[in-house]
Amino acid sequence: MIRTEALDRLPVRTAVPALERALDDRGVAVLCAPPGTGKTTLVPLVLAGLTGDGPVRRVLVAEPRRIAARAAARRMAWLLGERPGERVGFTVRGERAVGRETVVEVVTTGVLLQRLQRDQELPGVDVVIIDECHERHLDADTVAAFLLDVREAIRPDLRLVAASATTDAEGWARLLGDAPVVEAEGVSYPVEVLWAPPVRPVKPPHGMRVDPALLTHVAATVRRALAEREGDVLCFLPGVGEIGRVAGQLAGVDAEVLQVHGRAPAAVQDAVLAGSSGVRRVVLATSVAESSLTVPGVRVVVDSGLAREPRTDHARGLSALTTVRASQAAGRQRAGRAGREAPGAVYRCWDQAEDGRLARFPAPEIKVADLAAFALQAACWGDPDASSLALLDPPPAGAMGAAREVLGAIGAVDGDGRVTGRGARMSRLGLHPRLARALLDGAAEVGARRAAEVVALLSEEPPREYGDDLAAALRTARRGQDGYAARWKQEVRRLSGQVDGAGSGSGAGRSDDAVVGLVAALAFPERVARARGDGAFLMASGTGAELREGSPLRRSPWLAVAVADRPSHAASARVRLAAVLDEDTALAAAGHLRVRGEEVRWVDGEVAARSVDRLGAVELAVRPLKQPDPELVRGALVDGLRREGLGLLRWNRDTEQLRSRLAFLHGVLGAPWPDVSDGSLLADPDAWLEPELSRARRRSDLGRIDAGQALRRLLPWATGEAARLDELAPERIEVPSGSRIRVEYGGDQPVLAVKLQELFGLAETPRVAGVPVLVHLLSPAGRPAAVTADLASFWREGYKAVRAELRGRYPKHPWPEDPATVPATRYTSARLKRS
Repeated sequence: MIRTEALDRLPVRTAVPALERALDDRGVAVLCAPPGTGKTTLVPLVLAGLTGDGPVRRVLVAEPRRIAARAAARRMAWLLGERPGERVGFTVRGERAVGRETVVEVVTTGVLLQRLQRDQELPGVDVVIIDECHERHLDADTVAAFLLDVREAIRPDLRLVAASATTDAEGWARLLGDAPVVEAEGVSYPVEVLWAPPVRPVKPPHGMRVDPALLTHVAATVRRALAEREGDVLCFLPGVGEIGRVAGQLAGVDAEVLQVHGRAPAAVQDAVLAGSSGVRRVVLATSVAESSLTVPGVRVVVDSGLAREPRTDHARGLSALTTVRASQAAGRQRAGRAGREAPGAVYRCWDQAEDGRLARFPAPEIKVADLAAFALQAACWGDPDASSLALLDPPPAGAMGAAREVLGAIGAVDGDGRVTGRGARMSRLGLHPRLARALLDGAAEVGARRAAEVVALLSEEPPREYGDDLAAALRTARRGQDGYAARWKQEVRRLSGQVDGAGSGSGAGRSDDAVVGLVAALAFPERVARARGDGAFLMASGTGAELREGSPLRRSPWLAVAVADRPSHAASARVRLAAVLDEDTALAAAGHLRVRGEEVRWVDGEVAARSVDRLGAVELAVRPLKQPDPELVRGALVDGLRREGLGLLRWNRDTEQLRSRLAFLHGVLGAPWPDVSDGSLLADPDAWLEPELSRARRRSDLGRIDAGQALRRLLPWATGEAARLDELAPERIEVPSGSRIRVEYGGDQPVLAVKLQELFGLAETPRVAGVPVLVHLLSPAGRPAAVTADLASFWREGYKAVRAELRGRYPKHPWPEDPATVPATRYTSARLKRS
């Protein structure tokens, strides 16, 4: 029996007519409706014709998370007075409840991607709703792009709705071809904001780590909220580990403590979403409860201010969830949960002054995540570089390049980026391409069941209490009775069925350690690591890795690192999950990284020539090389020059002066006078250091190269301008006394440092290449007396004061009132009389 009264109370009902008109007119629409308005439950039922007189249509609802997909289907079935699997069903990875009468099916975006890859037409489907599109999950963005392709090319009748819990809908409207935006008003009660920062500063999050002091403060704030307010408390925390720790600190509170996250057992999820049965509740949840789920009975929200987002370090081959500060938009969504049914309050565990510095919205996943799975989806779709896909944000070029390298290494794409048959099969497994490779190749070695067991562990990281030894975690999961073990066993069955009979391997006689090490190394060959001692390892990627104190893996000679993160301040990654490995297995799994050859490099200030057998950055065998390739030696010497500078060559004062003169002419006149900056000289050593550079073999040989002779090769000999070097930028200038004074060219202006008396009679400032020199006028003792770039002005205005000062100090030297009337000299008055 349809629960008409419950349906009529949903606020989104008032927006449904406008949504239906938009779909009738344009076939696309953006629906903006706050959480709790019924956009996820009422709208699909209406569009499917299950609550009114409209025609029956088949509707697919795509949710970003499994927990949200199951919850939405159960809620819609309840509204119809049915159970999931009748007219409303759901499909998530490893679980399906769909029957012959099903017309509304809720699926995860990952499941919908698989369906689109199998059959682009989506036969029988009339409407697709992409829910929670504001969260900008990569699968949702990809689904939208694929569906727009389908509408344009083969299914113009397919109706498409992008449903968002925020009013930031302009981007989606543009993407859908200026689609109409339909807004539904939410019924929201006032929410009081209470700022509840920790009394003492806490450390900011890094990697997966959250300061325990903050979690203690969050638990204390929950206790405070229970004492000060009525109703259930919803507390937002970044992840499962933090939820468990806070739950432990809430032991003894006068309330039922429940934990909601993607890994929670279905029974727990159902209990939370069903509402209170008379006992006050504290619900500890990840961001899954921001907009995907409505938790009845909540009057108070406690917000830790943290969230988890994917991050990828492409240079080191590390991908992991990272703890970040939640955005302002997330904060608003979380606070709104307290005002769904009555006035409420939110306790924010940070200072009000910090709030304005938070990011406005969460980062789109396409900008920060590992894109290997996306790149494989795009290649299977026929657009390897994703250049034709309608995406709100294009994939970063660097991340796409790294993704294509991974796909090429595992045989998923060819040299042109087109998907191979093997790649197409990988895409159908519903796994990250790395794990798909491990499953296929591992099954051929150890059998489908044992390979599936390890891949299932890698696809959903086991709880921390399982430890960091992957083989030990496997044994714990096999005998476990917890929620994780149940999900793991279900995934093992799914994966085994997909590859059963595909390989001849049985794994008989191989220990768990050997099997786990092989499969993990197949998934992450760049993370194969060899011991360096004291719990430290070097991964093939070149990144250091360290195990925690007390880890049973510390004595292993090799590791297959499955999960690692690298805090921003640390030189090495921290291993969180790994397996024991032997060298033969490491070489077999990561064979494409093995390189044998001559290496001639600049190491510790000298040329080092070696014959090296290496697995990525891990050196397997090294021996000295007696007759290295001269070109490799030359390259090492050039690298040495670039690292340590041109001071490795032989310089003297005249050579430095020549370089300064050339730099001056290049700056004033430009070409053909050469650029002799460090960057330019090191960019093209062939132009001036040959043939001496090719003859050199070691550091000392560089020290014998005459830099002055080399620089003269850069002079513009071909144009004849080289002959004018001394004319345009002379080394010395003859002054009226007859002295030839060196010109210094190191600054912005050439400098002539000369005793004042040697310039008597010189009315105008000397010029070099048309530039007046900066004259440093010196006393008879060579000390600075004045500086001028305008001698004429100095004689008129400055000389009198300088003369008054110097004639008292140096009475034996001539100091005429009019310096233009006496000859210039570098001698005393007595010496002048004798001469």
